[in-house]
Amino acid sequence: MTSEWPTVQLSDCAEFQEGYVNPSQRNSDFFDGPIKWLRAVDLNDSVVSDTTRTLSEKGFRSAGKSALLFEPGSLAISKSGTIGRLGILEDYMCGNRAVINIRVNHGICDKHYIFYVLKSKRAEIESLATGSVQKNLYTSVLGSMELDLPPLETQKAIASQLWSLDKKIQLNHQINQTLEQMAQAIFKSWFVDFEPVKAKIAALEAGGSEEDALLAAMQAISGKGEAELTRLQTEQPEQYAELRATAELFPSAMQESELGEIPAGWSVSPISDFGRIVCGKTPSKQKSEFYGGHIPFIKIPDMHGNMFATTTSDHLSPMGAASQPKKAIPKGSVCVSCIATVGQVVIATEESHTNQQINSIIPFEDNYTAYLYFRMESLYEHLHDLASGGSATLNLNTGSFSRIQILMPSDSILAGYAKSCTALLDRILCNMRESQSLSILRDTLLPKLLSGELSVPDVEDQLAEDAEPANV
Repeated sequence: MTSEWPTVQLSDCAEFQEGYVNPSQRNSDFFDGPIKWLRAVDLNDSVVSDTTRTLSEKGFRSAGKSALLFEPGSLAISKSGTIGRLGILEDYMCGNRAVINIRVNHGICDKHYIFYVLKSKRAEIESLATGSVQKNLYTSVLGSMELDLPPLETQKAIASQLWSLDKKIQLNHQINQTLEQMAQAIFKSWFVDFEPVKAKIAALEAGGSEEDALLAAMQAISGKGEAELTRLQTEQPEQYAELRATAELFPSAMQESELGEIPAGWSVSPISDFGRIVCGKTPSKQKSEFYGGHIPFIKIPDMHGNMFATTTSDHLSPMGAASQPKKAIPKGSVCVSCIATVGQVVIATEESHTNQQINSIIPFEDNYTAYLYFRMESLYEHLHDLASGGSATLNLNTGSFSRIQILMPSDSILAGYAKSCTALLDRILCNMRESQSLSILRDTLLPKLLSGELSVPDVEDQLAEDAEPANV
């Protein structure tokens, strides 16, 4: 029980080290080296194994006596900007001025327990930051924060329950990255490098028959050699027949287009030929009855790092959605951010609305969704170029977005790609929804375990009960 646990200050169980490594951005020699450079943007409230930028030895040493490395197993917390973001470091890293390193005294504390304490006190930590222009969190103030400290074994048991949920969430994220890369690799092979088409062309130019060209395309699509295809035909004839049918869809010649050489019979069309384009709109914030319902309201922060919009920070009521009837987008719509943060892409998983910073493509055919998602992702740099326009704020208006020319493969090829990706995308969505449920469970258990309201055995019993299959 929390009443039996002593209350201590964070400085009683940890030491602090501020980051000071901020090399000049003007010196390119300071960057892209072997030293991981930890910034607030890298803190993800989980394990941090890599950083978005790295430093050279010269860049690291430019901090002089402040060139210090944070150790693996220590914690890090953001002290300015978005205050209170956390990370558990898995490698040596140097921190910039927006980061504080926390070295836990392992003799009396479990690092994961302290991590969850800090996570539960995010609002309190934000309130501790001071400053008139930009708020900063100082180590002296952070160290004075109080927490309940149960015996070390109890800390470890509490943290273990919470960490097991976070590990499953992290595993789902890693699996989804792999699955998305697989779907993306097929997209690149078919619609960027045109490997099946070029394989056919090469086979014919070498004097081969149409059958040779077809087998070459089958090898390009499957990644299998001739012997493996022969074995596939014998052992899994239905899969072989499906692969052959897919290879037959690809032409055996190229043609010129405004985008360069493309497969014969394909064309170049504006995005608007793929679907109806809808620019979102924010219902009046003055009417509270427009919000708090069940209809997802997608904004740019909801898109970051997600393939599907499974969660949104805001929801509209039916009345709020009805106030913007022409702005509704159905399941399978592809949403693209076009103002300020340009080029984020996400797929709607149910009927939703978006704000005015997002243009959505409502596909004319269900088969278009997967292709449009990866095509929009591949246009990231192009979207930025179109949105720049000399303005300080990036802005790609709906008309300009609608007219962007992209490759229009044949309907049969798009159907084949959708079929190839269905299982991958379905599993990604399933994993995202499972992680969402696990996050809710973790956030429900967190304050109850830290306060002693729930004991670890209580949680173990509940989780075991939830895992039991229902009697039929």
